Amino acid sequence: MVQQITSGIKISVDTTFEGTFYKNYKIHFAFGYQITIENQSKDSVQLTSRFWEIKDALNNTEIVKGEGVIGKKPVLKPGESHTYTSGCLLSSPFGSMKGHYNMINFTSTRKFQVAIPNFKLSTPFALN
Repeated sequence: MVQQITSGIKISVDTTFEGTFYKNYKIHFAFGYQITIENQSKDSVQLTSRFWEIKDALNNTEIVKGEGVIGKKPVLKPGESHTYTSGCLLSSPFGSMKGHYNMINFTSTRKFQVAIPNFKLSTPFALN
């Protein structure tokens, strides 16, 4: 598990390898990740959007931006957490992801970013 705290918001990430499949005569490696966002601050906050940088071992980089996470913009009171599961496809058996969430503090109305720590995606059979 990879964890990081930014501005009182703790991000925890667990990853899984989901398998391989062929599409358009090309092999794809499917990975899942579960993220828990925990509000350890004294203020209520809301996640408004996300930014991801996904890299594979072949030097391919994909940038993903979007509203909320899996269709939700969770509001977290102090001590609350939100967990969701998502996934990505890579063209190689290992890679990495990192990014940030854009959030708003309801007490100060300040917008801020919360870092999503860099985490590795690796098949069980890949040797580094």
